[in-house]
Amino acid sequence: MQPLSEYISDVLIIGSGAAGLSLALRLAQHHKVTVLSKDQFSEGATFYAQGGIAVVFDQTDSINSHINDTLMAGAGLCDKKVVEFITENARHCVQWLINQGVSFDTQINLQGKKNYHLTREGGHSHRRILHIADTTGKAIESTLIGKASINSNIIKMERCHAVDLITSNTIGTKSARRVVGVYVWNATRQKMETYSAKVVVLATGGAAKVYQYTTNPDISSGDGIAMAWRAGCRVANLEFNQFHPTCLFHSQARNFLLTEALRGEGAYLKRPDGTRFMPDFDIRGELAPRDIVVRAIDYEMKRLGVDCMYLDITHKSEEFINRHFPMIHEKLQTLGFNLTQEPIPIVPSAHYTCGGVIVDMHGRTDLAGLYAIGEVSYTGLHGANRMASNSLLECLVYAWSASEDILKRLPLIDLSKPLPQLDTRKVDNTADTQIVIKHHLNELRLVMWDYVGIIRTTKRMEKALRRINELQIKIDKYYYDHFPISHDLLELRNLVKVSELIVRSAISRKESRGLHYTLDYPLQLLEAIPTILHP
Repeated sequence: MQPLSEYISDVLIIGSGAAGLSLALRLAQHHKVTVLSKDQFSEGATFYAQGGIAVVFDQTDSINSHINDTLMAGAGLCDKKVVEFITENARHCVQWLINQGVSFDTQINLQGKKNYHLTREGGHSHRRILHIADTTGKAIESTLIGKASINSNIIKMERCHAVDLITSNTIGTKSARRVVGVYVWNATRQKMETYSAKVVVLATGGAAKVYQYTTNPDISSGDGIAMAWRAGCRVANLEFNQFHPTCLFHSQARNFLLTEALRGEGAYLKRPDGTRFMPDFDIRGELAPRDIVVRAIDYEMKRLGVDCMYLDITHKSEEFINRHFPMIHEKLQTLGFNLTQEPIPIVPSAHYTCGGVIVDMHGRTDLAGLYAIGEVSYTGLHGANRMASNSLLECLVYAWSASEDILKRLPLIDLSKPLPQLDTRKVDNTADTQIVIKHHLNELRLVMWDYVGIIRTTKRMEKALRRINELQIKIDKYYYDHFPISHDLLELRNLVKVSELIVRSAISRKESRGLHYTLDYPLQLLEAIPTILHP
C-alpha cells in the first residue's frame, strides 16, 4: 500500500514552460512551490519557440497600435478589455524577464545608441518583436530553468504526468467545492502518487497533438484542458486551431518550424514555378494574419495538385541570414537545404490552440483554487486567430497577474487530511496493449487532420465526431477496466476528450471566422460570439 499523500505544497504548478516557471519564480519568494513536468523540464513549446515576444519598444509604435492589430487579427472575437490589459502590462512583465537574465538582441541606431532589435511578423503593423536570433524560446526557457534550479522554495519533478484533479467533495469536505490536489503518474517510479496543494495551476500548454502533423513537441496533448473539463470547468473557442503556414516539408523533420520572422524580414512565399501568390489573396502579402496565409497555401496546393509551396529568402545576403536565422540555417543544412541559395519547401501544420479553459484576468477558472495560464487557457486575447508572438507575452502577463492574485488569496486550508488513493490495480503491461494504444492514437490524429483541418464541412465534422465517440467508449474501458496505466494511455485519454470538444465547438459555429472555415457556412455572421461549452 502506497502512502495516501506523498507531496504537500502551497502551490502546485503543472507545466514547466514560460507560464509555469515565471509564476513559480514569482511565488517562490513567499511560498513553497512544486512544479511538475511531464517530460524533461525543457521539453515544451516554449523551448522550441523561434520568433519572440510582441511588446511596444519602438518610439514610432504605440500600445493602441498593438491593441488594434490584435483585434484585427482576432476577427472580431477578441475580448477588448483583455487585449488592453495584456498590452498595457507587457512592458513591465518583459522587463521582469530581462531582469532574470534574458538578453534580447540589440543593434546600434542612427544616433549611435544601443537599442533592441525588433523584427516584424504577420498581422503586426510595426516592428515590435523582441527576439534572440531565431532561438528566443530556448534562451527564455534555459534562463528560467536556471533560476528555478537554484531556488530552494521550488521543487522540480520531471516525468510526472498529471492525471486528474482532486476536489474537496472527493474527500467529503462540507465547504464550497474547490481543488485540493492532483493524482499524478510518476513514470520514473511507475506508480500513481497524490499531491496536496492549496492552489493548483494548469500551465500545460495546448493540444496540437490531436492533429497528425504539428509543429509542437510530442507532449502537447491537451492534458490541462481535459483535466479541467472533467473537474467541471467550462471551455471556449476550441474550434480555433491555428495552423502555422511554414512548417518544413521533409520526411525526417516533420515538425520543424520556419519562423514567421523570416517573412517579417522579407522572405516570399512562392509556387513551384517561382511566382509569388500571397499578393493575389491579401494586400499585406506574406505578412497577412496566419489564417489568411494558411488558406492561401492550402488553396494553391490543391489547385496545382502539389505537395508543398516554397519559402524564399535568397534575395537577402548570406551574412544577414546567418546573423538573424543561424539555428534554422544550420538545421536546414543538415537536411540538405541551403537557406541562402534555394527556396525551402513548406506546408501548413497544426501549431496553436486559441481556445481553452475559461479564466478571468487573474487566471482563475470556474473551480475555486484552480488557475490556468498560457496556451491551456482561454483569456479572450486571441479571438478567432492568434497574432504572432502574442502567446509568450500572454504567458508572462498572466504569470504576473495570477501571482498577484494567489499571493492575496492563498487560502488557509488544512492539508493534513489524507487524500484518497486512485485505484491503479491493472493487468501486467504488454507490448500488445501498447500496439492497440498507438493504433488508436494514429487513427484519432488522422481523423482530426482529414475532417477537422484547415477547410471543414459539417458532414466531415459529424463523421469525425461519431468516430471520436466510438474511440471514447473504448479508451474509457481501457483506462478503467483493463489496460495498465502508461504515458501513452493517459495522453490518448486526454486527446480523445479534447478532440471531442474541438469538434463539438466547430459544429456549433454556423459561420466562417478566423481559423474556422467551413464550406457550408462561408460567410461571417454580423455578431461575433465565443463558443462556450459547459460540462
